[in-house]
Amino acid sequence: MGFGCNSCGVTGCRIIDSPRERLIAILTNNFIPCNGRFPFLITIASIFIAGSFSGIGASIISTISVIGIIILGIILSFFISKILSKTLLKGKPSSFVLELPPYRKPQFIRIIIRSIFDRTLFVLGRAISVAIPAGLVIWIFANIGAGGESILTIVANFLDPFAKLMGLDGYILTAFILGIPANEIVLPIILMCYLAGNTLVDIEDTQTIAKILMDNGWNILTALNVMIFTILHFPCATTLLTIKKETGSIKWTLISFLLPTLCGVVICMVTTAIYNIFV
Repeated sequence: MGFGCNSCGVTGCRIIDSPRERLIAILTNNFIPCNGRFPFLITIASIFIAGSFSGIGASIISTISVIGIIILGIILSFFISKILSKTLLKGKPSSFVLELPPYRKPQFIRIIIRSIFDRTLFVLGRAISVAIPAGLVIWIFANIGAGGESILTIVANFLDPFAKLMGLDGYILTAFILGIPANEIVLPIILMCYLAGNTLVDIEDTQTIAKILMDNGWNILTALNVMIFTILHFPCATTLLTIKKETGSIKWTLISFLLPTLCGVVICMVTTAIYNIFV
């Protein structure tokens, strides 16, 4: 379910009877890329990974690279689950018995009503409660500043030295942080930063996006690390709120924030170090 929405994936963990295993599943759910991350992954892969190919070859290479990044996230979800089961969440594995209930004719009206009001509107309500204040914060960052520089630029310059260690730049890292309401707005924020705009930028032309990114120093290393960090970074705000509700604990919510982020930072630093050695 996490491939659709990590928030729904966390809610879906309710079917796991064991509290320990349910918590492990919740904490590792964000290693699975949600639907909001795929457009960004596909765009970057198409520009930088498959850029030197043409026709069907470009599509195949782009697809393989995106699948490879997804597999990395899945492998890490298993790896982190194993570590958690041996450290913070020790315990014996439970068995899973699948019982087939007696067949009953579906009550379509009841299913639709329950789905809309008890699931869809519930998640959308959380998303809206996060999106409105987040939009205000992004506007303030882009339009208010000091010394001729916006808060966005000041923050990006502050983060730039650390971002360079990850093969990124300050604007990219700032965009991920400001993109916590929804993964879909990370690329628009990056483009807004590079174009020195004061509103989110929505550019659909891949060639235009490619030119903007390359003009601002992007290369194959930047693209690779951006794809890795897109998979391995903190959950969106809606997912964090859902984790807080499902676990009832700020501690586990904070751990769910830190686990993928630390993995992403470490892996990006490793790839950058290897790249600098051989290139």
